[in-house]
Amino acid sequence: MNLDELGVTMVTIDLPFKLNHVNCFIAEGENGVTVIDTGLNNETSKKVWQQTLGNKDVSNIFLTHYHPDHYGYGGELQQKTGADVWMSQEDAETAKVAWDPQTTKIFQGFYKECGISSELINKLSDNSSGFIKRVTPHPVINHHFTEHMKVPIGKYDYEVLFTPGHSGGLVCFYNKEKGILFSTDHVLPKITPNISYHIYGLQNPLASYLKSLEKIKKLEADFVIPSHGKPFYNANERIEEIIKHHEERLAETFDIIGERVTVIEACEKLFRKELTVHDVRFALGETVAHLEYLYEKNECNKEKVDGTWYYSIN
Repeated sequence: MNLDELGVTMVTIDLPFKLNHVNCFIAEGENGVTVIDTGLNNETSKKVWQQTLGNKDVSNIFLTHYHPDHYGYGGELQQKTGADVWMSQEDAETAKVAWDPQTTKIFQGFYKECGISSELINKLSDNSSGFIKRVTPHPVINHHFTEHMKVPIGKYDYEVLFTPGHSGGLVCFYNKEKGILFSTDHVLPKITPNISYHIYGLQNPLASYLKSLEKIKKLEADFVIPSHGKPFYNANERIEEIIKHHEERLAETFDIIGERVTVIEACEKLFRKELTVHDVRFALGETVAHLEYLYEKNECNKEKVDGTWYYSIN
């Protein structure tokens, strides 16, 4: 299937991370131009959108979730175009919390509870606060997506589906007639989406994510358009692979906590390769997500000793 047939153009924007790109989209239809996601607020995104949009009249900006590579340039692009911005209410509210300097300070306490050294805590805090300038100015959210509402994207209408996990309010777009799924960051072709625990948002993000995968699996979507990587066919085949990955990681996590461990000790055993500070943030979040999943299923114990959380097998 060709995106041109759908009235959609993929706009791939470079990112300064190991995950080195994000797919954004332009959809042209009877209701004008709709932009889906925007990249970081940096010079790269500004140049791409200036070259790509030119003098197009942008009516709407759809933000699929609050993460900076999707949300970041939304505010400035809205100011430049006068477009209405659409987003889930949960992630619109989370964006204001996640990218608040005070939240970074609160995270320092959380990192300490994870058993992390003061030196690494400072590096993690600096890395996190560095994103604030990449997501501001915040957009004005004119409309909130609601579950099952229909939105026009190019030549067809799509159903909005809430798929919490990667973020609490992440949305996908599905056209039943053609079997097309804009999977955003929910189902990716080559990598598994980062499922992280945060001090705000979902308390058991992995459980939410696995439930959302089963929800999308029921659709039996044929053609999948992701936010990272290339479009692909057969959503369910990829969903099965992702579920298997998490089952293996949960088994590995269970084995690791055969002896009492802190979060950072579990993280170092789960992620054995050398990581950048940016990657460590993701690895820690994913480690806690797996630990909390096991804890919520009563498959392990959790206790706080001298201000540090320890996990162990029952």
